[in-house]
Amino acid sequence: MTEKYLSVKALTQYLKRKFDADPYLQRVFVVGEVSNFRLRPNAHQYFNLKDEQARISAVMYKGAFNKLNFRLEEGMKVLAVGRVTLFEPSGQYQLVIESIQPDGVGALYQALEQLKQKFQAAGLFQQNQRPIVRFPKKIAVITSPTGAVIRDILTTIKRRYPIVQVTVFPTRVQGKESVAEIVKAFEQVKQRATEFDTVILARGGGSIEDLWSFNEEVVAQAILSCPIPVISSIGHETDITIADLVADLRAPTPTAAAELSTPVMVELLQGIAAHQERLIHAMNKLMREKQKRLTTVQQSYVLMQPERLYQAYSQQLDALTQLLNEYQQRYFSQKNHAVQLLTQRLLLSTPQRKVKQHEQQVNFLTERLSRSMQHYLQEKQQVFQKQIIQLDAYSPLNILARGYSVVTAKNEVVKSIEQVDTNQMLSIRVSDGLIQATVEATQPEQT
Repeated sequence: MTEKYLSVKALTQYLKRKFDADPYLQRVFVVGEVSNFRLRPNAHQYFNLKDEQARISAVMYKGAFNKLNFRLEEGMKVLAVGRVTLFEPSGQYQLVIESIQPDGVGALYQALEQLKQKFQAAGLFQQNQRPIVRFPKKIAVITSPTGAVIRDILTTIKRRYPIVQVTVFPTRVQGKESVAEIVKAFEQVKQRATEFDTVILARGGGSIEDLWSFNEEVVAQAILSCPIPVISSIGHETDITIADLVADLRAPTPTAAAELSTPVMVELLQGIAAHQERLIHAMNKLMREKQKRLTTVQQSYVLMQPERLYQAYSQQLDALTQLLNEYQQRYFSQKNHAVQLLTQRLLLSTPQRKVKQHEQQVNFLTERLSRSMQHYLQEKQQVFQKQIIQLDAYSPLNILARGYSVVTAKNEVVKSIEQVDTNQMLSIRVSDGLIQATVEATQPEQT
């Protein structure tokens, strides 16, 4: 019974083979609006194409997406070419897009406007504003070696400024190979940058497809990195390419580019001749003025009577000499008076006078010292006598003379009966001698 049932994998593989084998699904053309687009840098891009009635998943592989010359954006209406297949893991059919372009406005115009916006935002249109060399010695021309463009440029340069050297870097100016050749030509110019003063990038008119090589970003970057001023002349005057916008100067035609890069030799020679004539006239006028001035100087009194030149200075010197003498006398007089005053002060301040003054002062001080010492000794003598009298009043000998005595036992003064014993020897000090006695008895004081 189960052999009638297919596995999910088998069914999905069968449906995928059906999609892949159907010739009508191998190349389909679909118009729709980009939906759910999020840019994945350097990767495959996954999004949806939708209209008012339906939606289909779409994938654009990295190789195909990197070839787009415009920026895919959310909500953009596009014309897509691809094949329909089935993604086995999810069982969902999808459109594998091989090429895509905006609907309505052409893809080239869309890409051009987006690149303009990118360069404008980065400020690259204002990066190269270098002045063109007025008198170039050597010009590099990047263009096709055949055709009217190179003939017009060479003819115009030869007619206007034949002394300049022109080096042509031949390149294709349309087609896929032209972009690499133009970039290579700029690299060659950069390697020989010291040789050239100006670079002319030129091409004749054509459609936007014919001029597209000059709208490529790599060509614009080559112009921006060129160390020499670049004049761009691409197409007709109404044709404006990215190369025209990033160059240092845009010319409406190749002939105009040649005119802008060189002056007119005849006009230069005429200008030189006019300047030469003006210079000769000015020199003659200057010589006449100098000659007139020389004559005036030769006739001046300074040269005719040179002594008059220093007479005034001689008088001024005499006046200054007299004034100096007066100042000198006054100065010496002041100094002499000052010396006299100092001499008088010195006489008053001689060592003998100082010694005599100090001797008088010493004598005076010695006398004062002597009087002070006598007075001091008298005071001390009086104090001493008072102290002797007071000491004599408190003398033990005087006390003994009044009838008192001092009793000692064993070299100690007896102050109490408890210090002695019966039959103990006592020493009694009286005013005129010493009495030896023996204790017979002691009797305490009656209270």
